[in-house]
Amino acid sequence: MTETAATDQIRALDAYMDASDPAPGQTAGPVVIVSDSLPERNGVGAYYWDLLGLLDDAGCEATILCPSEKRPTLLRFPLPGDSTQRIWIPSLFRFRRVMKQVRPHCIIVATPGPYGLLGAWWAKRLGAKVIVGFHTHFSGVTDLYHNRFLRAFSRFYFSIADKILFRYGDLVLANSEAMVELATSLGARNVGVMGTLLPGDSLREPSAPLTGALRRIVFAGRLAPEKRVQTVIDAARELPDIRFTIAGDGPLKTSVESQAADIANLEYLGWVSRERLLAEMDKADMLVLNSVVESFGTVALEAMARERLALVSGTCGIVEWPDLVDNLYQIHDGESLADAIRRIAALPPEARSATATSARKAALRLNRGSLLHWLDVIRSTKDASIAEQ
Repeated sequence: MTETAATDQIRALDAYMDASDPAPGQTAGPVVIVSDSLPERNGVGAYYWDLLGLLDDAGCEATILCPSEKRPTLLRFPLPGDSTQRIWIPSLFRFRRVMKQVRPHCIIVATPGPYGLLGAWWAKRLGAKVIVGFHTHFSGVTDLYHNRFLRAFSRFYFSIADKILFRYGDLVLANSEAMVELATSLGARNVGVMGTLLPGDSLREPSAPLTGALRRIVFAGRLAPEKRVQTVIDAARELPDIRFTIAGDGPLKTSVESQAADIANLEYLGWVSRERLLAEMDKADMLVLNSVVESFGTVALEAMARERLALVSGTCGIVEWPDLVDNLYQIHDGESLADAIRRIAALPPEARSATATSARKAALRLNRGSLLHWLDVIRSTKDASIAEQ
């Protein structure tokens, strides 16, 4: 697939943003979503938890199989390179019980871990269609590991897992042009673009409009090398008149925690719930995301939905979406995060406020279009399954 074709697919989602809601009975199910991610521990887990709720609200019967802290198991171990994340081994009995009860016509595989691979196997056993969500190029992220053995092992595992899922997948959905191109290069046959969804709480009216000077900035995400969280700490040192907040957990937690203790205008919250994170966004004026690798950047979209400014690196997939890129700020090539913040702080307050207002409208449009697109994709898989019977 060419870059132009991927761009055309992103633009094609605009039609869903302006489409009417599906008529009663048009939505399809049942569907099972399988994910290796805890719903609140990372963006992928949150994405599919949000999708589950939105599908249910739209009348589409959906079930999710994913790890749960409320369902403890001895079969879990730390993720290589990041002990704050866990690899969970799914219960074969639970999978069998759910699959036999639901009898899905479609299984959405969110991740290339044990849950995802088992979900793809069950899809083939049941004759269900497989939709693979391709959000993260894990092999690329492992290049940032310092341990050569971990890099080699992880790259080998994820390359094999991706090939298996792409072979099983009837459709692969990625969330940016770059990820579409990558999936195609890795052997995926039928690749499309999916939009990003928002949690219900982020859709409610913001607590207050954005006004006045740029006073508070928040960063939220994994404290890992690819997020370049050190640039946030450096910006806090350079800009003592602005209050910075960092929320998240990860392998760099100890470093972030110790540095934050010595910087008066920097607060480290640790890991927080999504409810708390939305509250922190509402208190802030701008969210920053200066990642090296970021297939989309859902947290930036959530900030936009809360009518807050978003400042992102040019490597974030969110900048590929025409309706969004015009309503956020980018860090220029060769520009430090601190200098980018200074540039935005120098803008007239009314200009920043207008950007924040437009950003919320764009985020809500994408959320609606993304849901309608998912419903259309799920309905088409059911039609295809019926036609093959």
